[in-house]
Amino acid sequence: MALCWHRHHRHRWRGGVLGVEVKRRLVLLGAPGSGKGTQAELITRQFGIPVTSPGAILRREKDLGTPLGLETAEMLQHGDLVPDKTIVKLIEDWLRLHGGYGFVFDGFPRTLPQAESLESILESLHTSLDAAIWLEVSEETVRARISGRLQCRTCGFTTSVDSAKFADRPICPYCEGRLERRSDDDMSVLQTRLREYNTKTQPLADYYRKMSILRRIDGNRDRDAVFADISRLIEGKVPA
Repeated sequence: MALCWHRHHRHRWRGGVLGVEVKRRLVLLGAPGSGKGTQAELITRQFGIPVTSPGAILRREKDLGTPLGLETAEMLQHGDLVPDKTIVKLIEDWLRLHGGYGFVFDGFPRTLPQAESLESILESLHTSLDAAIWLEVSEETVRARISGRLQCRTCGFTTSVDSAKFADRPICPYCEGRLERRSDDDMSVLQTRLREYNTKTQPLADYYRKMSILRRIDGNRDRDAVFADISRLIEGKVPA
């Protein structure tokens, strides 16, 4: 099974006393279009923390024509969630390969069983999450962002057609893959994804609040303002 670390910035950021490496273990959560992919990209560029997402791994499997990729392609196209067992196995394999450097999961976990499975996997690896970052956005913001979203079909980098830096470039700035609209960004499919989010992902807020690691951030603002808050959190400059 092919696994991908879909961000290509392998440098390490050093900060704090005596240049201690930042090896945070984070999950980025929020509705479709909340900016998880954008913030994940900024985190790995600034801090060198490995980033991946189930969606990026599954799209890679589809492009490779693997049995798993073919099996899940139709589900993704219709906005359905891939079975937890499949997602958890992908994440566990990825963690065993790359988790030693810390990690940021973009949009995982999405269900309570996934969150419980992740906790069990991390316990088996003698580690735990540092924070669950929840990007809170309005439905109006979601619709506006989804309608103009572009994604690299090779590495999963996400940008916008309105982005000044990439608006006239159909090529990914990191791997030179093609930037294109995702099939599951159709507005009718978005409704299905939002329903899934409200019924299956929202309950995770209570789960992580009880673990005292939930951090809510206003995701309606521009990406730099959001990232400034996330950076302070990663650097330990905000109260727990």
